[in-house]
Amino acid sequence: MNAPTTGGPSTRTRVWIIVLALVLLGGGATAYTLRAASGRTGAADTADPGFVLVGGSGALYARDTTSGRVARVDPSAPGGRTVGGPSCDRFHAAGPTALCLQRRPGVPARSYAIVLDRKLREIRRIALPGIPSRARVSASGNMLSWTMFATGDSYARSSFSTRTSILDLRTGYLVKNMELIPLTLGGRRYHAPDVNYWGVSFAADDNRFYATVSTNGRTHLVEGDVEKWSARALRENVECPSLSPDGTRLAFKKRVSAGPRDPWRLYVYDLRTGREHPVAERRGIDDQALWTDARTLAYGYGGAVWSVPADGTGTPRRLAAGASSPAAPR
Repeated sequence: MNAPTTGGPSTRTRVWIIVLALVLLGGGATAYTLRAASGRTGAADTADPGFVLVGGSGALYARDTTSGRVARVDPSAPGGRTVGGPSCDRFHAAGPTALCLQRRPGVPARSYAIVLDRKLREIRRIALPGIPSRARVSASGNMLSWTMFATGDSYARSSFSTRTSILDLRTGYLVKNMELIPLTLGGRRYHAPDVNYWGVSFAADDNRFYATVSTNGRTHLVEGDVEKWSARALRENVECPSLSPDGTRLAFKKRVSAGPRDPWRLYVYDLRTGREHPVAERRGIDDQALWTDARTLAYGYGGAVWSVPADGTGTPRRLAAGASSPAAPR
C-alpha cells in the first residue's frame, strides 16, 4: 500500500526551491564580491588631499600593514606615522614618481602597476598577471621596474617563476618581460628555459642597472645596459641588489643556508674592490634593501621596517612597526 500524502511540496517544487536558493546565494556572493572590489578600488586609487611625496633627508614612507595604505613615518604623529596614501601591496618612490603594485582578488591572481606623480595622482595603470613581489623607481623617477610571481609566492621555494618588467617614463616604452634580454653567462651567450629575473636596481644614468638572474638552481648578479639591451653575469649568490646613492656599493641578500628557514643574510658588496661583508642584521631578510642615505639600509622584516648601518657596525633598529615597503624619495 502506498503511504498517504502529507500535503507537502512535490519533488518538482522542492527542486525549484533549491535552484532558486542557489541562484539567490550566488547572486548575493557576486554582489558582495563586486561591492568589496569596488570599495577597495576607491580606497586604493586615491590619496588623501594634501598627502604628497616629500623629499629631503629623513623622509621615509612605508606601507601601513593595518590599512594597506601608504604612510609617512613620523615619530611625532599618533602611532608614529601619517596614513594617507593609496592602498598598495608593494610601494616605492624616488624623484617625482611613485610606483604602487596592487593585487586584486580572484583566480587567477590579477594585479596592477600604478604609476603616480609627486602628489600621488595616477598617471598610468598597467594590468599584470601574478602576485606583486618587488618594486623599484630610479633616482630620477624616470625608470621603473617591478617583479611579479607568476607561480609560487616565495623565493625560498625551489619551484617559482617570476616576470620582471621595465618601464621608461620618458618614452613610454614598456618591456613586459626581461627574460628576452640577451644574457652573457660565463663569457658566453646563454639560453635556458628556466631563466628568471627579479630585483632590478637602476644607476643614476637611468641606463645601467643591476638585477638577479636565476637559472639551473643558481642565482647570479647581472649588470645590464638598457640602450644596448644586454646583460652580463658578474658573480654568483646575489639576490635583490640595491645600488648605493654614490653608485659604488650594492646591498643584497646572500643565501647562507639551504633550508627554508632564514636562508639569507644581508650583505654589502663593493663594486670597485670586489669585497663583501655582512651587516649587523643576523636574521633572515627576504627583502630588497633600501639605502636611506649613503651609510644606512632599511628593509622589512617580521611585519616591521628596520634599519642597520651598511658598514657592518651597530645593531638593527626598528623604524616602524606594522609596516613594509620602505621608500625614501630624495
